[in-house]
Amino acid sequence: MDVERDDLKALIEAILLVSAKPVTLQRLERVIQEGRRTIKEALEELILEYRAGNRGFYIEEVAGGYQFRTRERFTPWLKRLEGLKPPSLSQAALETLSIIAYRQPVTRAEIEEIRGVDVGGVLKGLLEKRLIRVLGRKDIPGRPMVYGTTREFLELFGLKDLSSLPMLKEGADEE
Repeated sequence: MDVERDDLKALIEAILLVSAKPVTLQRLERVIQEGRRTIKEALEELILEYRAGNRGFYIEEVAGGYQFRTRERFTPWLKRLEGLKPPSLSQAALETLSIIAYRQPVTRAEIEEIRGVDVGGVLKGLLEKRLIRVLGRKDIPGRPMVYGTTREFLELFGLKDLSSLPMLKEGADEE
């Protein structure tokens, strides 16, 4: 089932379009059954074509894969679509999620020390939204659970990986 070069980009587009989650290069290789280099070249061409065009969407590398994303300038109109709302996060949830993202793996006690308040309910909500997960247990007395972010976190915030997090301002984590 060899794919003609002309059809390869169209096939990649179709795969990205029907996938609800970012598609990894490895998954594209398995589905298309072409070499990584061939697929990567076609993908890079598509990315450049979408970047140069005046379209409402583009392809972005996010959460370890590739996904169609809508242009930010259309957000006011897209918000009017019913059922198309990202999870809402309270200020407490955003603060807790930020601590986890930058300090992971981190325990509940470490988060509470930084925030100065109980975060049990906030952690439960972030776990339910699948933005964080339990990575394991810390090897200290009581063996508390340690938390880290998920692929859904990267996807929600449009991050390629954790190294894409913005740099913290000096002294910001000393509050």
